[in-house]
Amino acid sequence: MNLRHMEVFHAIMRTGSVTGAARALNVTQPAVSAVLKHCESQLKMKLFARVSGRLQPTAEARAIFPEIAAIFGRVEAVNALTQDLVGGRLGTLSVAAAFPIANGYLAKAVATFIAERPNVRVALQSLTSPQVLDRVVHREVELGIAYEPVVSSEVETRVLMRAGIACVMAADHPLARRKEVAVRDLEPYSIITYLPQALFRLYVDRALSAAGIVPNIIAQVSLSLTGIMLARHGAGVALVEPLLVASMGLP
Repeated sequence: MNLRHMEVFHAIMRTGSVTGAARALNVTQPAVSAVLKHCESQLKMKLFARVSGRLQPTAEARAIFPEIAAIFGRVEAVNALTQDLVGGRLGTLSVAAAFPIANGYLAKAVATFIAERPNVRVALQSLTSPQVLDRVVHREVELGIAYEPVVSSEVETRVLMRAGIACVMAADHPLARRKEVAVRDLEPYSIITYLPQALFRLYVDRALSAAGIVPNIIAQVSLSLTGIMLARHGAGVALVEPLLVASMGLP
């Protein structure tokens, strides 16, 4: 039996007639009869006998039907699987994001995503923005969320939002009592900010320079989170990307 034989046989067994099988398979009745005749010829045995004008399965047909039904059960499972994949309810999603994004709002977004799709697995990588771009270009992840600039003709980009640099300080810091903190207000205080090679350091230096401040930088970090924790423990005022602060719910 080839797959077409099995398909016709399975349809006749399920519907009880050639007419029903033709309707289920969306073909003509003669086409079903021709496939059945060829199948029986190949097998050299009868699968159905006509009794009082109706097809009745032979003992041989009943013997092989469970095996063929199992095959078509697997086919239905494959169809269900493909529909789940198309609908985004099954599979694996690989995402890379810059550290503050991955550990902040994206972590919440991924948690919501997998709660609604319990059969989906997510691989979430926290990297630098250049590393995120590299992972996407080399197809190691399907989606990357990074900070601009993204200079590559090999990817499509879309701006999701814009952010700035914030000052973070301990609750008992003198500046914490103010409703607003101007850049020039930072001059007397110890500053924590990014390492010179970090993407955001350029923006920090530019803002301080524009305000005419020669900062007292007492600590340099590679990650926003490290600067935030140093500030929280009283080391100074951290000039870092603020999304992580907001998403963590820190005061």
